[in-house]
Amino acid sequence: MNYRMIVYILGNMLRLEGLLMAVPAALAFYYGESPSMRAFLITAAVCIITGMVMNRCEPENKRIYGREGFVVVALSWIMMSVFGALPFYLSGAIEGAMNCFFETVSGFTTTGATILSDIEALPMSVLFWRSFTHWVGGMGILVFMLAVLPMGDDRSMYLMRAEAPGPVVSKLVPKVKSTAKLLYTIYIVLTLLEMTLLFFGGMPLFDSVVNAFSTAGTGGFAIKNASIAAYDSVYFEYVITVFMLLFGVNFNLYYLLLIRDFKNALRNEELRYYAAIVTGSILLITANIYRLYPTLESAFRHAAFQVAAITSTTGFATANFELWPEFSRTLIFCLTILGACGGSTAGGLKVSRFIILLKMAAREVRHIIHPRSVNLIKLDGYKVEEDVAHGVTGYIIVYILLLLGSFILVSLDNFDFTTSLTSVVTCLSNVGPGLGMVGPEDNFGFFSGFSKFVLCMDMLLGRLEIFPIILLFAPPVWRKSYM
Repeated sequence: MNYRMIVYILGNMLRLEGLLMAVPAALAFYYGESPSMRAFLITAAVCIITGMVMNRCEPENKRIYGREGFVVVALSWIMMSVFGALPFYLSGAIEGAMNCFFETVSGFTTTGATILSDIEALPMSVLFWRSFTHWVGGMGILVFMLAVLPMGDDRSMYLMRAEAPGPVVSKLVPKVKSTAKLLYTIYIVLTLLEMTLLFFGGMPLFDSVVNAFSTAGTGGFAIKNASIAAYDSVYFEYVITVFMLLFGVNFNLYYLLLIRDFKNALRNEELRYYAAIVTGSILLITANIYRLYPTLESAFRHAAFQVAAITSTTGFATANFELWPEFSRTLIFCLTILGACGGSTAGGLKVSRFIILLKMAAREVRHIIHPRSVNLIKLDGYKVEEDVAHGVTGYIIVYILLLLGSFILVSLDNFDFTTSLTSVVTCLSNVGPGLGMVGPEDNFGFFSGFSKFVLCMDMLLGRLEIFPIILLFAPPVWRKSYM
C-alpha cells in the first residue's frame, strides 16, 4: 500500500475543495450574507491549509494500483463530505452536525434527499453550494481532479475505474487525463445549454444556474419548497425532462456523436433498452393516471417528468406521485432500483447490469435445454467477459444484502414498512424521494441520528458502486504486501 501517495492525493482533493468554496463565498459577499461568507472562507482556509500540510512531502513513488485506487476514492468522498458540511454548520443554516453531514453527502452523491422542511429560508450562497455539490459529484470528484490537476496516467485509470459508475469503464482516448477533460467538456456544454434554455425561457439567472447544476449531476436539490412545480411552467418542465434523460445516457455515446460515429452510437444496446424502458413507463403511467388530470397532455407531461426524474435518479418533482394509483407507484419504485445507463451521472443498478442479468438468465435456460451448447453473452455485438458477468452477479448479491441490512437497521426507528424500505432503496440508488413518509413532498428530517448515518453510508455505497467503501474495512487491503 502506497500510503504516502494516498495522503498526497487526498491533500490535493482538500485544496481543490477549498478553492471551490471561493464561488459560494463570493456569492455570499454579493448578497450581503456575512455569516455564510465567514463560514465559507473559514472552511476554505481549513481545507487549503490541511491540504498543503498533507502535500508537504511529495512521494517519490507515485504509482498506485487497484487497491490504492479504491481506498483513495472512498476516503476522498468521505473527506469531501465532512469538510463540505462545515459551511452549513458554521453558518447556522442547518442545525446539528449529523443533519449537515447528511445534506452534504446527499449533495456530493447526487442523491438529493434532504432533511430540510423550508428550503427557501436558506441563504442564497448556501442554496448555491447545495446544488454545486451535485454538479461536482455528478461526474465524479476524482474525475474532476483528474481533469484539472496534473497527474500521470500510470495511476489515474485506477482512480477512474474505482469511481466511475457501471460494470465496465473504458478510456475514450489513450490518455486518462484527456478522457477526463473530454468528459467534463461534454458535461459543461450540456450544463450551459440547459442554463441558457431555462434563462431565455424566463427563469431567473440564479435559478437557471442551480437547477441546471442539479439536473446535470442528476441530484435534484431544488431551491423551492415545491421543487420544479413552484415555477408552474410547462416549458421549464419539458426542458428539464429532456435534460434529465440526456444526463442519464452514457457519456461515451456523446463522444461517439462528436467524432461522427453515428452507427456505433445508435446501435448501443444499453441506449435502446433505456429508451424502451423510459418510453414504456411513460405510456403506462399516463394511461394509469390520465383521469387524475384535466387533459391528456398534462397527464403525459407529469408522467414523463416523474419517470425522467426517477430513472435518471435526479429526484425533481412536479407532482405528488404518492397520490397516484398503486400501479404507477410500483413502476416508480422499480425505476428507483433500476436507474439509468452506466457511464452517466445517474445512480441505480444501471441498465447495462440489467441487460447482462437478463442475458445470463436466458443463457441458463438455453443451457438446461441444450446442456452441451456454447452460449456466449454479448453486448453491442461484443462478448461479455466472464469476469464482468461474475462481477455483475456479485454486485447484485452484495446490493441485496446491504439493502436488507440497512432496512433492518432503519426499521429500529419504528416507522412504517413502505417508509423504511423506500428510504433505503432511494438512498442506495441515489434518487432522493421515496414513498410513504419520504415521498416527493416530504423530507428525511424525522429519522434518528443513527438512521441518518446508515442512510449516509447507503448514499456513499450507492454512488461508489459499493466496493470502494467495503474495502476500507477489509484488513488485507491495508497491508504493505497484498496477497
